[in-house]
Amino acid sequence: MSTDDRVAVTTGIARLHASPGLAGPGRLGLVTNHTGVLPDLRPAAPALLAAGAPLVALFGPEHGLHGTAQAGEGGTSRRDPATGLPVHDTYRCDGEHLDTLLLDSGVDALVFDLQDIGARFYTYVWTMFDLMVSAARTGVRFVVADRPNPLGGLVSEGPLLDPAWASFLGRAPLPVRHGLTCGELARHLNACAVPHVAGRSADLTVIEAAGWRRAMDAAATGLPWIAPSPNIPTPATAAVYPGTCLFEGTNLSEGRGTTQPFEIVGAPYLDARFAPALAELALPGVHFRDLRFVPTFHKHAGRPLRGVQLHLTDPVAFAPVRTAVAMLATLRRLYPDDFAWHTADGGAEGTGGTGRPLIDLLWGSDRLRRAVDAGDDPLPLCAPPAPPADWAGADVLLYP
Repeated sequence: MSTDDRVAVTTGIARLHASPGLAGPGRLGLVTNHTGVLPDLRPAAPALLAAGAPLVALFGPEHGLHGTAQAGEGGTSRRDPATGLPVHDTYRCDGEHLDTLLLDSGVDALVFDLQDIGARFYTYVWTMFDLMVSAARTGVRFVVADRPNPLGGLVSEGPLLDPAWASFLGRAPLPVRHGLTCGELARHLNACAVPHVAGRSADLTVIEAAGWRRAMDAAATGLPWIAPSPNIPTPATAAVYPGTCLFEGTNLSEGRGTTQPFEIVGAPYLDARFAPALAELALPGVHFRDLRFVPTFHKHAGRPLRGVQLHLTDPVAFAPVRTAVAMLATLRRLYPDDFAWHTADGGAEGTGGTGRPLIDLLWGSDRLRRAVDAGDDPLPLCAPPAPPADWAGADVLLYP
């Protein structure tokens, strides 16, 4: 698709900037970070203030207001130098603490504008959920300034989360790759999950992203790519992340501490057998290149590792969840004495010190781990919910 052929997409925050009244009356709080920009890259908060929006507070998610904190860390700023507005850190804040934070902020409505990447365990959507629950309990209106799903909206992969494995990596039943925008997720969660926690639904408004169509990925929107967090630097990273993030639950490096996080995986014990074994699987849309790398931080920091890089040959055919699950099964088969799962602890992102295997929290149940350990074929577990109406009926879809 050439640039001239692209359909122009107007994000929800750009529409709000043009018409501040779309958020309704009263004082506004903006849930945002460095991804909250207009199409011309102006930060949304000062732009909204200049347009006359009654913005009185900012709220930051994991990685902080400026996106500089690593995984499992929130922000430290208490006041935004660009606007002079107070900044409230919402990461690891929920329940009564979050209710109090909202009430003390003095806002009448929260506007949510964060760039999600379409994977259940990416925490921005659960920041949205927790804030919707508090908004419902405190009477604060909730407005989602919607943005495109960078993976498109035609495909979902993986089973629904089992509520017994709920954590900040997944509060409610969604597939691993959900195929919805934040606005669509908000409508779904507000109908089926928020009332179970808050006792009622939130007063929700979605400002749609005009011009987005479900078949459009990040490149097709024509919008600038802003890395949503330190380890999602490119659209290619986002494309593989719903699958290779599962390697966080193993003793392999998922590429953190390199320039290609989630596009490469490796461990000290891998050898020349791994890449050819993956090639024999003939997985659609991807080739595997044997490589060596040394992470500068995180798992195996400073150690020479061997592994593979995922090269996407057909992004439409590529199935990230199915691919990663096939890789896990291959690892268990080739390296039964070395491959291992990680146990979640208080330092593991979103686990709350559960002591459970992190892979279970990422997958949303223990079924994947048990299948891989038993030598069973885990690929049938990758099928999305059927029919889709079981988890997101047509009434939540906002885009054709």
